[in-house]
Amino acid sequence: MELNQAMVGDAVTRLRRAHGQLAGVIAMIEAGEDCAKVLTQLAAVSKALDRAGFKLVATGLRHCHAAQERGEQAPMSMDELEKLFLALA
Repeated sequence: MELNQAMVGDAVTRLRRAHGQLAGVIAMIEAGEDCAKVLTQLAAVSKALDRAGFKLVATGLRHCHAAQERGEQAPMSMDELEKLFLALA
């Protein structure tokens, strides 16, 4: 399934935010910040990446379901989408 901006807008926004957070974590490490603070921020980055991935899978599910509702062939099977979902878990 090919992605377009309309399908992934929120996921891209989440990824841009995570990108900024990751840059902050790198700067914290380079500055010798407290380990607990660094790990807290790293956990936030990890969660942001996970949420972006789950958002993409959810968008794919909606897209495939809509195609089926219109009587069209879905771009991905439910098994393929499930496999992608489980890859994130």
